[in-house]
Amino acid sequence: MLTALIIIIVIIAGIAFYIFNTQRELVRLDELCKNAFSQIAVQLNSRWDAVLALAKMTAQYSKHESETIIKAIEARRQAAPVSTPQQFNDQQGAISDILGRLMVVHEAYPELKANEQYNKTMDGINKYEELVRQSRMVYNDTATKMNRMVRQWPSSFVANMLHFGEREYLKVDEEKKSAYPNLDEAFGNKNEQSQA
Repeated sequence: MLTALIIIIVIIAGIAFYIFNTQRELVRLDELCKNAFSQIAVQLNSRWDAVLALAKMTAQYSKHESETIIKAIEARRQAAPVSTPQQFNDQQGAISDILGRLMVVHEAYPELKANEQYNKTMDGINKYEELVRQSRMVYNDTATKMNRMVRQWPSSFVANMLHFGEREYLKVDEEKKSAYPNLDEAFGNKNEQSQA
């Protein structure tokens, strides 16, 4: 009788220990996802600032187009802050659209191509994109680990019990990427050859 009681206590203690450790790991992964995503949001804001500066530099070359682009940027910046993967994907698409429009202006005016400040600003945009790419990789790697725990048994039981759900992945918009395949080349970016 005493042996059976000890076995039951050991089993209950083992289950409690497993639930405790699994909960801690889920919280750790959840916080890592939140941290990576908040870094992406900050970097995205910095990219918008740089894109706005770039658009303002085009004003002396193409006043009407630059005014339209600036209005689009300001409207986008006033939209809700990026707090979900879908909002991130929308922002990335908007930045790609605006950079595509700036590329058209850039190609049309050789003087703009030679503008040192314009090229430095474009380099800054590319650096922010690289930071976003790296943070996106960190986020997606962490989301993969989180999703694995949420879906695999027995950790899925604990995750469900504690209301942890799967994380949505951040995606590269392949349609936008293929729409502007020479964007980096056109703006002179030699550092970033691939996207995450």
